[in-house]
Amino acid sequence: MQDTLTPISAANWDAEGQLEVLTFDLASETFAVEAMLVREILDLLPETIVPGASPLVRSVVNFRGKIIPIADLRLAFDMPAAENTIDSRIIVIEIDIDGEPSQIGIRTDKVHEVATLNRTDAEKPPVVGMRWRRDFVHELVRQPGGIVVLPDLSAIFHHKSPESAAAYSAAAN
Repeated sequence: MQDTLTPISAANWDAEGQLEVLTFDLASETFAVEAMLVREILDLLPETIVPGASPLVRSVVNFRGKIIPIADLRLAFDMPAAENTIDSRIIVIEIDIDGEPSQIGIRTDKVHEVATLNRTDAEKPPVVGMRWRRDFVHELVRQPGGIVVLPDLSAIFHHKSPESAAAYSAAAN
């Protein structure tokens, strides 16, 4: 039986064309997830590696008696591994998998703020010139400080082709 995922990253722009997001950094890039998905922002916790798990989500943490898988989106975006810093955090999001609410932690370099993005500033990723897999980016949003990337979490967490498995494994080593 395959997992089904409610489309969580189809950007739920409101009637005024706005979207409330939590922004965070990975390497030198700014990413954002919809604020309505965010359940917690955690300081780093001791992680337990899960043998045989996908490198993308290869560890878990115990938070208030709940086991939360931790994702490293750097692997999905072909970014180099980085050491944790004093600013590193885990953003816990809740999504539906097989109709069941599931929490996933996303490791970040730094969490910024809740911000409001405007649909008029958003574009689909270009066909040419992307250094990342186009299907892993839902939209790019122009902001005064640069571009904010809205990742397609559905595609990232459910992409299981041999190429992505090899890429995730290579990045984890």
